[in-house]
Amino acid sequence: MSLKCNVQRNDLIEGLSSLQNITSKRGTLAVLSNILIEATSNGLVLTGTDLEVGLRLFVPAEVESIGSLTLPSKKIFEIVRESGSEDISLEETQNSWVKITAGASTYNLAGINSDEFPAFPDFDEDGFTSFEAFIFLDLIDKVIFSIAGEQENIYSLTSVLLEKEKRDDVSYLKMISSDGHRLSIMEKDVAIDVDNFYLNDVTLIPKKGIQELRKFCENRDTIDLSFEKKQMVIRDGDAVMVIRLKQGEFPQYKAIINSVALDNCVKINRVPFLESLKRINLFTEDVFHTIQLQLEGQKMVLTSQNADLGNAKDEQKIDYTGGTLTLGFNCRYFIETLQVMECETVEAYISSENSPCLMKSNDDKGFTSIVMPMQL
Repeated sequence: MSLKCNVQRNDLIEGLSSLQNITSKRGTLAVLSNILIEATSNGLVLTGTDLEVGLRLFVPAEVESIGSLTLPSKKIFEIVRESGSEDISLEETQNSWVKITAGASTYNLAGINSDEFPAFPDFDEDGFTSFEAFIFLDLIDKVIFSIAGEQENIYSLTSVLLEKEKRDDVSYLKMISSDGHRLSIMEKDVAIDVDNFYLNDVTLIPKKGIQELRKFCENRDTIDLSFEKKQMVIRDGDAVMVIRLKQGEFPQYKAIINSVALDNCVKINRVPFLESLKRINLFTEDVFHTIQLQLEGQKMVLTSQNADLGNAKDEQKIDYTGGTLTLGFNCRYFIETLQVMECETVEAYISSENSPCLMKSNDDKGFTSIVMPMQL
């Protein structure tokens, strides 16, 4: 049968917009740039996938004739977004062409047969655990900035490690990310008993999956979550997202944390320190953003130098009782870490000029950041 339905513009826009990032990248299969539209007796089902992340949504609609086809994701979204009518009509004409009517406007859009669209992954309907959505928003926001980019060419670091832990009868979920030069860890206590929550021995969620998981959690109170060997499934009502997990090993991050001695602490006000770093960063080299930090007495002296531009220097008051240290770090790494923290005072632990810097605060519960040093 040929698809024919009427749908409210706002309902359709909400569904289409949720799928744009997933379908925006053109791959080897042209159909992956399309959205699968299925008209059922209950309404419309929209599906998008890039074979790494898949999302299926329900959109209420008045269906006159059931059917399915795929349409270019970006173009159908633009048509509906720019239409001035609150009522949108979709009618398949022939060979996957669709007539779209919005008020006085009419569009004829070429689609692709739905038979060419990849099947949505099967998943176990049982085994879901309910979580408050803000748990994952908090976890993701504290670690997403330090996931390795694809150009880093370190496969397992282009993802986030998800772990569970139980201490003193309190259950925790933990996310860890690293690009090889820095490490971010965030943990949140959860109401469930993690002993009854299945995770793989190494659960690696790809960066795009993390980004889409964050979007899924926005404006939701709870989500249902399930992990299988090769995929994770997130569900809320009729909306289902499936993310293909990465396979591999993650660095032994606990050994890195334990390598930092916690007996040499610098306490500094976060916001003035962040503002100082932004000023100093104006004169760093574009690639490595190297700055020099000198700790002496109760002050920190920050300097940067650019062969083409000149140099910059700034001073900050600190609470410090250790000896004089001269250190090199990537300024951008400090900036991005401080931007996700919320505390007034940061505690930075640096044991020597060649050791990593560990940053945390009692007011940023569960968060730890480590930045590796650079040669000056």
